[in-house]
Amino acid sequence: MEVIRRRRVFEETSIPQWEIPSGVLDLLQIIDAEFLVLAPGEIVLKSSARSGALSLVRDGRLVSDPILTLVRAVRRSREYQEATVELPRGPIGEGMHDLLVRVSPLGDLGLVAVLIFDDSEYRRLDAIRRDFIANISHELKTPVGALSILSEAVLGANDDPPAIVKFATRMQMEAKRLTDLVQEIIDLSRLQDDDPLKNAKVLNLADLISEAIDGSRMAAEARNISLTFTQMGDFEILGDRRQIGMAISNLVENAVNYSPDGTRVAVALKQQDSLAEISISDQGIGIPEKDIERIFERFYRVDPARSRATGGTGLGLSIVKHVVNNHGGDISVWSVEGAGSTFTIRLPLLARTEPTKAELSQSEDR
Repeated sequence: MEVIRRRRVFEETSIPQWEIPSGVLDLLQIIDAEFLVLAPGEIVLKSSARSGALSLVRDGRLVSDPILTLVRAVRRSREYQEATVELPRGPIGEGMHDLLVRVSPLGDLGLVAVLIFDDSEYRRLDAIRRDFIANISHELKTPVGALSILSEAVLGANDDPPAIVKFATRMQMEAKRLTDLVQEIIDLSRLQDDDPLKNAKVLNLADLISEAIDGSRMAAEARNISLTFTQMGDFEILGDRRQIGMAISNLVENAVNYSPDGTRVAVALKQQDSLAEISISDQGIGIPEKDIERIFERFYRVDPARSRATGGTGLGLSIVKHVVNNHGGDISVWSVEGAGSTFTIRLPLLARTEPTKAELSQSEDR
């Protein structure tokens, strides 16, 4: 098997007065860790691409308090230090990184190297997969059992064409439900195995929202449901395009599916501090208060009968929450039975990581 070796991508800011020792960058690029090279004042001279996605750097400086504490200890002692630190995946939300951080001085010029090892995903995969497999085995029994019963009914009705048509139609519905369920299980499994911030790209949220709305427009028009989009700025985030697009599409599709004919679904995009806020509002059946805290659980359905009618699997909102948490954000819901629901996603906006000329000038004067 051919092994393809890829050079690590890193961002750089050329600052002549600080010379990184020869060969250090070549070594850092082949170590399986994110890295930062810091000048006095904790200015980032060099960094691996993902350090920005970890929210460690802002305006060209290291801003993580736990790592800053380690760096200052190294500057005082001139000796290697390491520690395990827990950092949020973003300024909000439940997602966390468990990081092993190693810090060492470089030469005699006051430079410091920071190596960051993220193995948080590996430590939690076993528990997730055990729970996941238990849920899957339970949920697959329903459509598979239904198909078995319906096939027996078709065989028993070989001399009754109307009955055959009826049972065959039900079989098609159960087969589609099974297909949708398997696809969502695959999607959720991929989300659990993949960290979207490892290979994050700059994403334009307005484009992703427009694509999601276009994907549900035909279904909305068929039921005379109005789809509107209000954009209060042009916002960018770091993330996985497929995952974020899938999360927004799931919410828009749900809003259409659970809305009465002739109503309106409104999508809005705005900024709140350093966050992009996406809200999807409908005039649908709403969610009972007792169910609101549980709707993001895997396979949980507020109304199982309604879910069967709309093709719901009980995995859509779980997928949305997983995507949002993995991108350092959060999701909330407001709902009143009979009045509709509003789902709100908040995601960290793209932050600038390079130092400004003024900041570099201030560091030269120190």
